Amino acid sequence: MYFKKIAIAIVLIGLIGAGIFSYYIYSVMLVPNTNFNSEEAYIFVSSDATFAEVRADLEPLLKNIETFETLAKQKKYVNNIKAGRFLITKGMTNNDIVNSIRSRNLPIKIAFNNQHTLAGLAARISNQIEADSTALISAFTDKIFLESYGFTAANALGMYLPNSYEFFWNTSAKTFRNRMLKEYNRFWNASRLDKAKSIGLTSNEVMVLAAIVHEESKQASEQPRIAGVYINRLNNNWPLQADPTLKFAAYQLPKYQNTIIKRVLNVHKTINSAYNTYKFKGLPPGLIAMPDLTAIEAVLNYEHHSYFYFAADAKNPGFHQFAKTLKGHNQNARNYQAYLNRRGVRK
Repeated sequence: MYFKKIAIAIVLIGLIGAGIFSYYIYSVMLVPNTNFNSEEAYIFVSSDATFAEVRADLEPLLKNIETFETLAKQKKYVNNIKAGRFLITKGMTNNDIVNSIRSRNLPIKIAFNNQHTLAGLAARISNQIEADSTALISAFTDKIFLESYGFTAANALGMYLPNSYEFFWNTSAKTFRNRMLKEYNRFWNASRLDKAKSIGLTSNEVMVLAAIVHEESKQASEQPRIAGVYINRLNNNWPLQADPTLKFAAYQLPKYQNTIIKRVLNVHKTINSAYNTYKFKGLPPGLIAMPDLTAIEAVLNYEHHSYFYFAADAKNPGFHQFAKTLKGHNQNARNYQAYLNRRGVRK
């Protein structure tokens, strides 16, 4: 009888212990542990993050950070941190959260356009991925890389085609750059290279001209006509006389730093720069800005016509009037200059 009581007691203690253990496992692993009102939240884990940093980021999102830490230790996450962007959804358990942040790195959409310099592009991208602007500009301007793939510091901006792309948040600067090279090479397929060759331009030269076209007009509908004007000038050995290149040349000078040139004047035409297309024939040595994809296609598929001139249209802002003769162009130019005078735009 005595041994029977002992056996029953042992069984009861075992059951109680098992119950306590089961409750512990349940409370640590299977109880919802989120503490935010929205349906989802994200955490960003850097490549050199410690568990303490991950814990600090998660603490405001969880009801009980201690139970999360207990499970993270049991599942050996604390010594195996994974970098990236991770989703925490409302009602997740600690087990769900650990599984998410150690194996479900989610991609993000990166977008960029209208950048005028590699430094500006680096700043834009650094706001979207882990790599900082210093690392990005270093990768963008790596001389060995540029020379290996036929780029120079002057035309390297052309390698970055404005669009939206999918990346992991923890992408490094070199990984971003190398992916952009692949996108550039994919864009410049045999068909586009053949079109460039047929008009006597390399892919880099198309990008240089496209940048000028894009700076002249953001209207995709008239970009092929503007491209046709410049092709006509190149084919007839005329100077391009592109106002955007004068602005670019001016902005390189201390006198014009932190200014906005709204009106190109004769004084700008005297600037001694390879980008002064009033002074020097042919294309400038590099890009003056990042061209939009529509401008690149406009150059490759330029409109065949007899126009050699265009001027901003005072009656239709954002668009241009085209002329075949200097006389016609001068009239269009006078109309626009009168419009600027009425608006008080002097420089």
